[in-house]
Amino acid sequence: MTSWATTLRYAFVSGTVASATSTIALAVLARTEGKGALQPVNSTSHWRNGERAAAFSGADLAHTAVGYATHHAATVFWAVLFERWIGSRRPAKVLPLMQDALVLSAIAAAVDYGATPKRFTPGWEFVLSKRSMAVAYAAMALGLAAGASLNRRTR
Repeated sequence: MTSWATTLRYAFVSGTVASATSTIALAVLARTEGKGALQPVNSTSHWRNGERAAAFSGADLAHTAVGYATHHAATVFWAVLFERWIGSRRPAKVLPLMQDALVLSAIAAAVDYGATPKRFTPGWEFVLSKRSMAVAYAAMALGLAAGASLNRRTR
């Protein structure tokens, strides 16, 4: 079994990649839906700024930095679970790794929007369609798999 120190180190890498891929996807999806590119990230700050955070389309510390930091921390949290789950069995092939990442991402979506109090959801529901939210979670899965693959190569 992989040690917790190794798991945390791997999760920082895979979580950071997943955070970046999902943030880029959120920006593209928001623009596709006629919203500001930063609105999904800003809306994640709704735990602090209330639902009006979703309407803010600019960049500032209160909305964008808090929103991104919150999203990044949440993604690294999910990456810890993912890295612990794949642990020493680390799939050698890309397809099984991506399948595992998609399963974890689906679990994250279910927990984020099914079990988490509304105040602590990602807040994307204030800005994006459900379809776009699903695509953002798929982008997170892609990032988790890419980060885990990178970890496997440097191991």
